[in-house]
Amino acid sequence: MRHPMILIAPIAGMLALGACGPRSGEAEVNRALQEAAVADTDINSIFATVADPNEAIAYFSRSLGQNPDSLELQRGLATSFTRAQRSPEAVEAWRTVTAHPESTHEDDVLLAGAYIRANQWTEAETVLDSVPPTHETFERYRLEAVIADGNEEWERADSFYEIALGLTTQPSSVLNNWGFSKLTRGDYADAERLFADALRSEPGLFTAKNNLVLARGAQRNYDLPVVPMTQIERAQLLHTMALTAIKQNDVNIGRSLLQDAIDTHPQHFEDAVRALRALDNGQTN
Repeated sequence: MRHPMILIAPIAGMLALGACGPRSGEAEVNRALQEAAVADTDINSIFATVADPNEAIAYFSRSLGQNPDSLELQRGLATSFTRAQRSPEAVEAWRTVTAHPESTHEDDVLLAGAYIRANQWTEAETVLDSVPPTHETFERYRLEAVIADGNEEWERADSFYEIALGLTTQPSSVLNNWGFSKLTRGDYADAERLFADALRSEPGLFTAKNNLVLARGAQRNYDLPVVPMTQIERAQLLHTMALTAIKQNDVNIGRSLLQDAIDTHPQHFEDAVRALRALDNGQTN
């Protein structure tokens, strides 16, 4: 927050030079002003991407009080609400952005994403339908796939997931989402393949590991996949596999897996202990 004071000194220095040479001094002042604008943009970018999201919200709110028509600041506030997982406020902030005369189709896409996070699916679909098909971006097709999934339009979902994969160099989240879509349809083999692909792209993605266990368990394959995992993750995955087995009435296998999870976890594993106790008491549902 000290940057405005820091920038005054070089600008004042440039103004002083203007007394010696009007033309060169004017050029120096213009250059200093441009540098100041770049510095402000860099600071905005930092707050919007890596700063604590709640601090960023405070920063952009203050800045908009001084410059309420700034599209850059409006986007920064909307992005910060999104990062802070404050979905209702993010929706309102992105609606403000899209009402700006200089907003873009990508702003509309980001509004649709905010609607989805706020569980306002109809509004999200309406916004995406208003975006022309010539606007082809990863985020647009990722959201189109998610909405098609929600509508159980499986062919459309598969098509959108495939297009989204071709538009990103970091496909793990798309592969994981696509795999989960296949899992909900009962296409367990394809789901397993997609989760494995996601882990090849991002070996540390725990949600993909857990989903891979669900897909294997649904096929009554109760062996953990050969993927990198910590001791705690191994215990958690054994717990997931155990619950999957129990739901399929493979109770003895589930009991054994729960005991393995308890023995594997380096600390007390309350969830697994509680599940095993319930199983021993005959509460298998």
